[in-house]
Amino acid sequence: MIKSLKILKHQGKQYIPDVVNANVPGIFRGRPIITSAKVDEQALCETCPTKAILPAPVRIDLGRCVFCGECAAQFPEKIQFTRDFKIASNRRESLIIAEGEDHPVNFDDKAVRKEIRQLFKHSLKLRQVSAGGDNSAELELNAANNVNFDMSRFGIEFVASPRHADGIVITGPISQNMSEALQLCYEATPEPKIIILAGVDAISGGIFEDSPAIDRSFIEHYSIDLYVPGNPPHPLTFINGLLKLLGRK
Repeated sequence: MIKSLKILKHQGKQYIPDVVNANVPGIFRGRPIITSAKVDEQALCETCPTKAILPAPVRIDLGRCVFCGECAAQFPEKIQFTRDFKIASNRRESLIIAEGEDHPVNFDDKAVRKEIRQLFKHSLKLRQVSAGGDNSAELELNAANNVNFDMSRFGIEFVASPRHADGIVITGPISQNMSEALQLCYEATPEPKIIILAGVDAISGGIFEDSPAIDRSFIEHYSIDLYVPGNPPHPLTFINGLLKLLGRK
């Protein structure tokens, strides 16, 4: 018992008490800032493997960005990545960061369906679907409910069956082999239900966008309630995106 108490005292509190205002340590790359410095925009755009950088004016699409940091490494006077992890949004266009902008990613509260906050504000059950992903996003979503981030304290949990879920979280670019399974999972989820895209692969296809092995017709047929950028998305990005969607303070 004494040994266990010494270990607890040494480790301290492991959980993050305030997930909204937490500081992310290490080499984390969050919301980018694009300055007005003059650079070769064509060369800048060519550094991006997923065509996330657009010219005239320079913009970065977080729905395509893999956060590799190569653009910031080659053009540090033009692009810098902050540690702002609150980059999820319910509007796809809000993920595009333009030159000269230095403000949080916009979240449109008016665009949130009323039934989401009426029914799921205090309890939300989600079924995660790995639609051809590489397991990196899946690992981070699992981490969202570990002792550090403790997503379940907000009443948000993952469930094993879509019949017990209030919505689905899609990771991966949606391969042809998983497209039918994804559709079946969505249909098995009771109404009303939400759809969340977690990670760049789910949002845009990422590096697999032009692959003949993917089938993204599901995205074209349904309205998306939340986009969570990242490659993979950070647990704090995912949790804060859900809290905004549910209208939680």
